[in-house]
Amino acid sequence: MKIIHRKEYGYLFFFLGMSLYTGMNIQTAVGAEGHVIAEKTSKAVSFRVVRLASGLENPWSIAFLPEGDLLVTERPGRLLIIDSRGDRQTVQGLPNITATGQGGLLDIVLDPDFSRNRYVYFSYSAPGPRGTSGTAVARARLEGNRLVNLRVLYEMKKKTSGGLHFGSRLLFGVDGMLYISTGERGERDRAQDLTDTAGKVLRMFPDGRIPQDNPFISRVREGIAPEIYTYGHRNIQGMAVHPVTGKIWVHEHGPRGGDEINILKPGANYGWPVITYGREYFGNLPIGEGTHKEGMEQPVLQWTPSIAPSGMTFYTGERFAAWKGNLFVGALAGQHLRRIVLEGERVVEEEVLLHRERELGRIRDVRTGPDGLIYLLTDERNGGVYRIEPIH
Repeated sequence: MKIIHRKEYGYLFFFLGMSLYTGMNIQTAVGAEGHVIAEKTSKAVSFRVVRLASGLENPWSIAFLPEGDLLVTERPGRLLIIDSRGDRQTVQGLPNITATGQGGLLDIVLDPDFSRNRYVYFSYSAPGPRGTSGTAVARARLEGNRLVNLRVLYEMKKKTSGGLHFGSRLLFGVDGMLYISTGERGERDRAQDLTDTAGKVLRMFPDGRIPQDNPFISRVREGIAPEIYTYGHRNIQGMAVHPVTGKIWVHEHGPRGGDEINILKPGANYGWPVITYGREYFGNLPIGEGTHKEGMEQPVLQWTPSIAPSGMTFYTGERFAAWKGNLFVGALAGQHLRRIVLEGERVVEEEVLLHRERELGRIRDVRTGPDGLIYLLTDERNGGVYRIEPIH
């Protein structure tokens, strides 16, 4: 595997609204892998944080193997299998990856029928000519610690230089389709261009075929990309299926403010950069035409100042009864986990958990595990895997 390293890019600014901070009781102790590093009391439950693995380089995504091991991606271009003792082995067989800025090896999900076919799907920044790159998605069969029969399902045609806004979350919907989020690569107008797959959510069969009921399939002769499901997105880094309605919820990064949670509707336009609650990084100037425009969707929730959301899960387990149905979002800015209480599709409460804990840092991914516990990844040079457990 060839990995191209370049200078890492940070966010231009980090902002955090502190009005929702709950002042939880905190006890911390530094521990090795498998040891409790924090015990906390939130509004709803008491819980502990257990570190399962450390020493990971900018881990980005986690998936749960049926055998009990974890698949973890590292943004510089490594895929690891981590067992219950924290021991790890590197998976061979990845394609060429351009690890630049926010790009690299990104999301990973298992096929819904993984126990039979052993397919994994992963997104990454694929190299292009003259130092360019763009989001790509591949499928391969996991055999031991090796990927075989690798097939690229999607690759952004218009590759550009720079290390901003690759997306990229993957999700299987209740319809069995694969949904892919792409960032607009820092080139705002691409999000509104239906001939370009940047700044979109894409929908396809697991083998890469395009469904004939995609919303723009009848306009292919106009040059519109048939895989587009929704558009007008800046940089989606969280996707989750609502456990009751089956609708797909996403969150995305705004600029200076204007981080959003949205519910996907086929063919809908989510506005970027025409409408946004965010402002320019320099000069605090408005962007686009305001916050509303006919024919463009409004978010379920927006955060100003930004929390830089990444990773999202609806809690569907049995271990935290008081959290059932809550939405959990990781935050890079402010380094916390946010719990969101819903009534239908309306947000009624937010709670900030794990705020600025040195043991954690920037939370990149949030998942509900098959054991009913919540798992976190921290996007740090010395990142880790953590598990949230109830204290009874």
